Amino acid sequence: MDKYIYLSMHTPFFPQLRPRLAALGRRVHRLRQQSLAHLEQLFAPWLPPELLSQTEEGPNSRERVYNVRRTFFGFLYQVLKPSCPCREIVRQVQALFCLHDQRQVDENTSAYCQARDRLPLDRLQRLRMAVAAAGEKMTELWHDLRPKVIDGTTLSLPDTAKNQRAYPQSSSQKPGCGFPLMKLLGVFSLASGVLLDYAKGNKHQSELRLLKGLLEHFKPQDLAVADRGFCTYVLLALLLLRGVPSLFRLHHSRPSDLRKGQRLGKNDRLFTWPKPNQRPRWLPQSWWQKIPAKLTVRLIRFKLASPGYRTESVTLVTTLLDAHKYPAQDIAQLYARRWKIELWFRDIKTSMGMEVLRCHSPRMLHKELEMFFIAYNLIRCLIIQAGALNHVAPDRMSFKGTVDSVRQFSLAISQARSKRKQKQLIVELLEVIARDQLPDRPGRLEPRAVKRRPKPYERLNRARHLMKEIPHRNHYRKSS
Repeated sequence: MDKYIYLSMHTPFFPQLRPRLAALGRRVHRLRQQSLAHLEQLFAPWLPPELLSQTEEGPNSRERVYNVRRTFFGFLYQVLKPSCPCREIVRQVQALFCLHDQRQVDENTSAYCQARDRLPLDRLQRLRMAVAAAGEKMTELWHDLRPKVIDGTTLSLPDTAKNQRAYPQSSSQKPGCGFPLMKLLGVFSLASGVLLDYAKGNKHQSELRLLKGLLEHFKPQDLAVADRGFCTYVLLALLLLRGVPSLFRLHHSRPSDLRKGQRLGKNDRLFTWPKPNQRPRWLPQSWWQKIPAKLTVRLIRFKLASPGYRTESVTLVTTLLDAHKYPAQDIAQLYARRWKIELWFRDIKTSMGMEVLRCHSPRMLHKELEMFFIAYNLIRCLIIQAGALNHVAPDRMSFKGTVDSVRQFSLAISQARSKRKQKQLIVELLEVIARDQLPDRPGRLEPRAVKRRPKPYERLNRARHLMKEIPHRNHYRKSS
């Protein structure tokens, strides 16, 4: 009878090699888990780890050089550093593997671009919402309500055929001379400045149509705040049906005679508005039937004074009807803070470089948008945390300074020899963010003009292939 001897697969034949093999296994495991610049050391508290792990099956199930975690943080580094090319991320990965004496990484950017394309869009959306929820928890309420500010903006896209089909350029621009245009509608938390949700569309979709898809995210304890472009009977009624009060600036076409109506105080009246006769084109018939025939609103007028300028009279409309619980002065002060959304859009578009996106297909454009908003919300969470620890108002801290500090301190954190030193560097980073405060410049007004002249190149006023047919640029002629 044959005899078999069974050996454990986990025990090497040479016991003296066991410590070296174990150290090598730990080293390879650390390399696989390690990302770029150790941004996760700063942002780990707000990023659910299960959303950055490999899947059991599918495109992201294999263990690659550009796994989900490394690709995500490489993409995140790109949006935190304006004009950062994909080549720079590939070089960082090459340096990371050379540091650990691992196999060489292909110097081409194709593998990294394919890895970005494999990033699941639904995971990025869930990461954005998780970071936004974390930032919202660190803020205080206004009269037991969460004010949410609504406004829209536009983005310029690369001029590719796919982008033109999804987001066509302006009709005033000639074919081949313009750029695709994306319309964006954002909902921000007024207390924290984080982006809670957004909707995107092309030039043919109005902001009210885009907002219709975001109404389900408004809860009874929220307060919708927006400018006069959103002041419609239908939107006031739709929000009120969900138990959500609203605060808008009165549209100029609405009557604002405060000598009428029920008096609640000085420049504070209650009015009853009738339902419009015509249904808006963006509103479904089933929703139109639920709109009540009458709506009671409250009109508040206050004066906005700036030193050196004429006093401006502002009229607000709101469904916060209780004058004792919601005084008119508090409502006016709250609406005066609505202007912050313009600064938040400036932080995303100008400071972070999102005004002109770079991806060449709508599929990747949507992922690039999500990455920009994830990065923006992470920076906002850092600002809120720094303000809470150092007793500084978040509005006083510099957003651009925070982005620069994160990029530089992340390099130092990655070189720290112990977790204790990493925590010490993170605390120091929060102190640096809190000390980098914006100067107080009340009534500041800067001209919207550019001092540096552009180079004297001809304008691309016709399609590029037509311009190439002209042998010399001196022969270019301006088309009518």
